[in-house]
Amino acid sequence: MESWIADNTTKNKPLIPASTVIPIRDSAQGMEVLMIKRNTRLSFAEGMWVFPGGKVEEADRVESSTDNESAKIAACRECFEESGLDIGQADLTYYSHWLPPIEAPKRFSTWFFIARAPQGTITVDDGEITDYAWWTADEALEKAHSNLIEILPPTWMTLFDLSQFKSVAETIKSVSSRGPRAYATQMVRTSEGLAAVWEGDSDYKSYSNESTGLHRLIMTESVWKFQLSFNHA
Repeated sequence: MESWIADNTTKNKPLIPASTVIPIRDSAQGMEVLMIKRNTRLSFAEGMWVFPGGKVEEADRVESSTDNESAKIAACRECFEESGLDIGQADLTYYSHWLPPIEAPKRFSTWFFIARAPQGTITVDDGEITDYAWWTADEALEKAHSNLIEILPPTWMTLFDLSQFKSVAETIKSVSSRGPRAYATQMVRTSEGLAAVWEGDSDYKSYSNESTGLHRLIMTESVWKFQLSFNHA
């Protein structure tokens, strides 16, 4: 969580393009999501359980490619490097886009994609990535709430959203229909604890319409909870 806590010395840092892919598969337990654990010695999101992903490198920026296309190239490359799964760009569905709080030590502008996981053995390098697991979204959230794993707000929100779906086909169809969601995060202190807030929340500082509603993730020391109720003025 330290990567998302206020640090006023970093407000002028530029956004770093990044990309993430969320491999999903059907199983007897329900739809499962591939998660990987980052090494505790890394300088960002150390020890966190995440989805395969990383920075968009110069080699990912092919001639005439758009930002979205470069993000797809990076997503597939990072997924293969971190998990061994070879996912094609055509198999990616644009899921969401995330901007961290302006105070974050490193500010990644991150594209999230979902994809049906291909057949293959998961392999991690035991360097940057030290472990992996296939969990249902509910299982992963329960582990986070039990302090068995650490995750960041975008991961929590993704798992919370995916928990409503029963199968890969249903997930891809629904996400394709509704389109990607955008989250430009701000952090605030509330009576219940630290919260990540987004457009539509009464505490969200925005130049667009004012709101008296809720669009936030409350992060207490025990269970995190999502609150959503829009009431635009």
